[in-house]
Amino acid sequence: MDFADPPAGWEVWSSGETRSVLAYRPDIFDSREYPAPCLPTIYLTKGQRGRRPGRHQPVPDDPWHVTLYLEPEIEVVSARYDHRESALAGVRDLAARFADGEFDPREYYQVPREDYLNELASLIG
Repeated sequence: MDFADPPAGWEVWSSGETRSVLAYRPDIFDSREYPAPCLPTIYLTKGQRGRRPGRHQPVPDDPWHVTLYLEPEIEVVSARYDHRESALAGVRDLAARFADGEFDPREYYQVPREDYLNELASLIG
């Protein structure tokens, strides 16, 4: 994937042909003070969402999906794209919108992690 210059606060965690992961501020949300799942992530995947590894090989016509998670079970937003280039633009846009504070993380939790959400609020927007 083409993430030579990820948006502010985001780092490329992994990158491959059909899946890439960006992490938000892994220097802060590093699993020492906050549980490991608290690392906000953006997934860029080609093909069926939620597929099990090795079960489905993507084909050229499969769509691309861009998904922002606050934790593995806390999905903030997801979008579908027909082309890789538009999906990459979608990743950049979503990452910038998150860092600018467009999403209020408190809205997505039923049982909030107050210390984590306070720290996240101090970093975004």
